[in-house]
Amino acid sequence: MSIQVHSRVMQLGAALALLMLSACAGLKLPGEPLVVTAEGEVTPVSARPASAAAPAAEPGDPAYVIGPEDALEISVWRDETLKAATLVRPDGGISFPLAGDFIVAGKTAAQVRDELVKRLSKYIPEPVVTVSVARVSSYRIYVLGRVNKPGDFQVGRNIDVLQALSIAGGMTPFASEDGIQIIRKVDGKPVSIPFDYSRIRKGGDLSQNITLKSGDVLLVP
Repeated sequence: MSIQVHSRVMQLGAALALLMLSACAGLKLPGEPLVVTAEGEVTPVSARPASAAAPAAEPGDPAYVIGPEDALEISVWRDETLKAATLVRPDGGISFPLAGDFIVAGKTAAQVRDELVKRLSKYIPEPVVTVSVARVSSYRIYVLGRVNKPGDFQVGRNIDVLQALSIAGGMTPFASEDGIQIIRKVDGKPVSIPFDYSRIRKGGDLSQNITLKSGDVLLVP
């Protein structure tokens, strides 16, 4: 075999190896969580960029519900005396000049702003109030059982079940995909919400991929 032919064979072999590696990269690993894109596509985590595996902290998420230990920044336009950075107390309340003491836990930043406008209107005509969540500390979920990285996770925004499984490193090969439970406290009592991962993996109903609340426990048997 000539040197030129031998070189050509080597190049073809390398190209075939690259094609095989590329095909394998797109396969779903056993127990690997899926990710739902903004366009509604369901893809395994391995097929997405590494940064997509865990959601980044987003204190500015307008749907975020404020909780104890979160840090808020509040200001009133054209009044430097009514500007403060405040920490939400364990009881869920804050204090603000002229507005007094009130509960903010369980509300969004927009709802807190509306409450402040209502309270400040007694003293300031048409106040322009800005409320932002400067630091998220209260949103915490727990993933237990047959996942690769069980534990509690402090997350900077609301996440759903699939995202929680992704943060926990996906399920182990021996996990029961159709036996997952979301344990949530409702009125002080634990409530179990079923989650069938196998149905989603097969392209089933995504409505069960609910948004988790702070304190939820995701149990993978």
